[in-house]
Amino acid sequence: MHSKEIQIRTGSAEVVHDLTGDCERFVAEAPGVAEGLLHLWVPHATAGLAILETGAGSDEDLLHALRELLPADNRWRHRHGSPGHGRDHVLPALLPPYATVPVIGGVLTLGTWQSICLVDTNVDNPVRRVRLSLLAG
Repeated sequence: MHSKEIQIRTGSAEVVHDLTGDCERFVAEAPGVAEGLLHLWVPHATAGLAILETGAGSDEDLLHALRELLPADNRWRHRHGSPGHGRDHVLPALLPPYATVPVIGGVLTLGTWQSICLVDTNVDNPVRRVRLSLLAG
């Protein structure tokens, strides 16, 4: 198994951060692994991972849908941090903190428009960690 942790600076705004390039570099650096599974893990209670198209508006559409589904208001029982922060703790139930992508021939087998993205709505935590693990087949 080949493993690495990366840090992503998400800043103070809700974000869909494309991790695909980081994942491709990680797989390319793996010594002698051509087949297997890339597993990603986000060790945070307020962030998740999604595989979706980016750059054509889907990333903003996802954030808009999350704002509609999980409004940042005072309805949440979990109340520390920014107003509405309790919604951030519900996010990983909808967008899990893990994802797995097959690797074949040393290449991620994503579809044409698919990207691997970190989704972070927690404006109180500007730095996120993502664990990348390549499990050899």
